Amino acid sequence: MASQQEQSFPGRRLGLPETGVGSVAGLGVRIGAFAIDLLVSFLIALLFTRPELPRNWSLLVWVVMTVVAVGIFGFTPGQAICGIRVAPLGGRALVGLWAVPRTALTFVIVPTLLNDADGRGLHDRLCRTVVIRTR
Repeated sequence: MASQQEQSFPGRRLGLPETGVGSVAGLGVRIGAFAIDLLVSFLIALLFTRPELPRNWSLLVWVVMTVVAVGIFGFTPGQAICGIRVAPLGGRALVGLWAVPRTALTFVIVPTLLNDADGRGLHDRLCRTVVIRTR
């Protein structure tokens, strides 16, 4: 019975609230933030490649933008717009260099879809992070 209570909502085992600021962000809002980030990356890359399409340059922009933004600020532009951020676990103040493997695993996509009971993808579990709501 106790283990069932621990699983009553995503983030409970991590000491996070069930709803509101600091609760685990849902998959839908995380996908929305990712889509916004892809669009921003495309538009930034397009500034440098016009009149041609950016092709893989937009992926490079996305990787750099994600590593730098998450590593320093804890969120990408899309996450900021959607009111979510990446929060480090284990007493760390910043995501820091963990943003590199987290971004690499996000790039593969599959690890982000393998969620646990706390709504954390494989990339978040390996890098000891969780995506939470900021509003």
